[in-house]
Amino acid sequence: MAKLIYSAITSLDGHVADARGSFEWAVPDDDVHAYVNDLERPVGLYLYGRRMYEVMVGWESPEATLGRNALAQDFADHWRSAHKLVYSRTLAAPISARTRVERTFDPTVIRQVKAGSHTDLAIGGASLAAQAFSASLVDECHLFVVPVVVGGGKRGLPEHVRLRFELLDVHRFNGGVVHLHYRTRT
Repeated sequence: MAKLIYSAITSLDGHVADARGSFEWAVPDDDVHAYVNDLERPVGLYLYGRRMYEVMVGWESPEATLGRNALAQDFADHWRSAHKLVYSRTLAAPISARTRVERTFDPTVIRQVKAGSHTDLAIGGASLAAQAFSASLVDECHLFVVPVVVGGGKRGLPEHVRLRFELLDVHRFNGGVVHLHYRTRT
């Protein structure tokens, strides 16, 4: 069975965006980007909320990587080849290939997709991930903790959900970022 994986770049105080909605402090350096690219290779389906999709859809265009390094091109190639499932009540139609829009998040459907998939699924966006955490769908977490405190904003992990995790790995990067890899305990 495929795994549903939540990955996020968070501040030291647990936010994926600051109070203004900015995440410029989270742009990965080359070492982190290469590591993320390797983690993404087993993913065949991305689940997104509308806002995260609108951020990520920039990778759809070949122009997005013009003048950028091979790491950006590698990520863009993988992202374009993967399937995307976007949950939105307002998005009329997808604006990328291999993309389907659904109006509501249905945990039963995700369980069926996981059971029938030969590739892992990744969930992006803290709000959508909170729904998956609440439904006990998330199998693993990859948290990249950036050494910055932003003092508030969008939380990377859901509130009012109690879960236990098992630490599988820790990786330190020269720039101070720490990668924490967890598996959810049942």
